[in-house]
Amino acid sequence: MRICICGGGSLGHVCAGVLSSHNDCSVNLYTKHPQQWKHDIVITDFNNKVIQGRLDVISANAQVAMENCDTILLCLPGFLIEKTLREIKPYIKGKNVGSIVSSTGFFFMSHDVLGDEAKLFGFQRVPFIARVDQYGQSANLLGYKPKVAIATENIGNADEFRQTIETLFNTPTTLLNSFYEAALTNSNPILHTGRLYSLFHGKETEFFDHNILFYKEWTDESSQTLIQMDEEFFRLLKSLGLDKGSIPSLLEYYESTDAASLTNKIRSIAAFQNILSPMKETSEGWLVDFENRYFSEDFPFGLRFIKNLAKEKGIVTPTIDKVLDWGMEWIGKRN
Repeated sequence: MRICICGGGSLGHVCAGVLSSHNDCSVNLYTKHPQQWKHDIVITDFNNKVIQGRLDVISANAQVAMENCDTILLCLPGFLIEKTLREIKPYIKGKNVGSIVSSTGFFFMSHDVLGDEAKLFGFQRVPFIARVDQYGQSANLLGYKPKVAIATENIGNADEFRQTIETLFNTPTTLLNSFYEAALTNSNPILHTGRLYSLFHGKETEFFDHNILFYKEWTDESSQTLIQMDEEFFRLLKSLGLDKGSIPSLLEYYESTDAASLTNKIRSIAAFQNILSPMKETSEGWLVDFENRYFSEDFPFGLRFIKNLAKEKGIVTPTIDKVLDWGMEWIGKRN
C-alpha cells in the first residue's frame, strides 16, 4: 500500500512513523510545513519501544504528495477537513480517502465535497494516544487501543481493506455497518465536552492554582454529565435504526455501572494519567483556554453534528443542548 497522510499533528506524526515502518508500505506526507520535516521519523511508545519510519515524499503540493498513492489518510482537526478535501479533490480519483478521526464531520463533509461515489473510510475511535516530541522528527505513542472499528463506503473488498488496516496499525480491527457508527461516536464529542462543562461551567473567568489533570482528577459530576449525554446520544442512534451494540455506551466501554465506578475507572487508566486540561498559565494563576482544540474541535466539529442530526430526527437532548450552548457561547466570546 502507498499512503499519503494529510496533516502534521500528533496523530499525523505517529501514523506516519508507524505505517512507514512496515516494509510493504510507503508513506508520503502532505503538509503546509514541509521544510520542518525530516524523512526519518522516530516513534517511542509508553513501553520505550522505538519504531523507526521513513517518509518517501514530503510536500505542500497536493498533486506531488498524492502521486502514485492509492490511499489518503486525513489526520486533521475538524476545521481543516472540508478545506483539505477541496484541495485534494482533483488528485484523488479512484483512491480510498479516510480520516483517523471520523467524529468531526469527515463523512458529512466528504459526501458534500466528493460526492456519493467517493471511496471512503473512517475510524470510530483513534487507534493511538499520541503526542509530538520534536516536530517533524519524533513523537510519543502514549497508548494503544485493544481494538478499533472502521466504517467504509464504496470500497470494493471491505474485509480485505480491513485486514490491511489491522496489519498496518498493529491493532485488531472490525468493520462497522454504517458510516453513522463512526461519524457519531460518543468518544471525544461527548467525553471531552461533558468533562469541560463539568469542570468550568460557572468558573469560566476564574483563576485556578494548577492545571487540572483532565482524567486523573475526574469527578462524579463529570461522570454523571457524561451518562446523561450518552443516554440522549443513544436515543438518536435508535432513531437512525443502528444495531444495538454497534457503538458501546460509555458505561460499557469503560466497564462501569454508574457514575462512581465510571469515575474510578477513568482515573485509573495509565495512559491518561498525565493529560492536562485545556488551560493556560498567567501571572495570577491558570485560566481556561477556550482556543484549545478541546473547545475549537469538539464543540463545533463534534457535538454540533450530533445535535443537528438529533434536531432533524426530532430527538430531545436537553443535556447535550446545555453543554453545546455553553461551549459555543464561550468559544464565541473568545473569538
